[in-house]
Amino acid sequence: MIAIIQYNAGNSTSVRSAMQRLGAEAVVTSDPDVISTADKVIFPGVGEASTAMNFLRETKLDQVIKSLTTPVLGICLGQQLLCNHTAENDTTCLGIFPISVKAFPSTDIVPHMGWNNFLHCEGQLFPNVSKNDDVYFVHSFYVEPSVFDIATTEYILPFASAIHRDNFYAVQFHVEKSGAVGERILHNFLDL
Repeated sequence: MIAIIQYNAGNSTSVRSAMQRLGAEAVVTSDPDVISTADKVIFPGVGEASTAMNFLRETKLDQVIKSLTTPVLGICLGQQLLCNHTAENDTTCLGIFPISVKAFPSTDIVPHMGWNNFLHCEGQLFPNVSKNDDVYFVHSFYVEPSVFDIATTEYILPFASAIHRDNFYAVQFHVEKSGAVGERILHNFLDL
């Protein structure tokens, strides 16, 4: 069973629909027991970082997420919240990845919205995915490049579009809205 964490951020319904299309049993929940005993956990997110982190702390879901030993996939804001800190409202995050989230330079082309490909992609999320494949992004903040990168993308500057550490995987793009490529990546996550 896949647990999709319900917290003060959006897109959990879209992620559940993507799981259903793949034939996976998924439940949207904020119940710590369900999350802790799930086979896999998805930590999605659309929203603002400080509000989301406040909710996670108030409900103790921050501790639940940190304690997980099964495969976890962070999506968009979920990726950013897995890092140490985000420039979005100077927010301390979960710290699973010891890296920072920064704001794109202020220009007329922020947020990064639309389809983009990878400079490179590798690892367990990317079998049958090419660096030339497009995925869908909507974000104004980015995870800085680091040793945890398993995919990078360039928009204004290079950034980490996917990261991995231990049982935690995270992507900046909306895998659930990335068509056949997104489905391949989700399928690869389910196969972990």
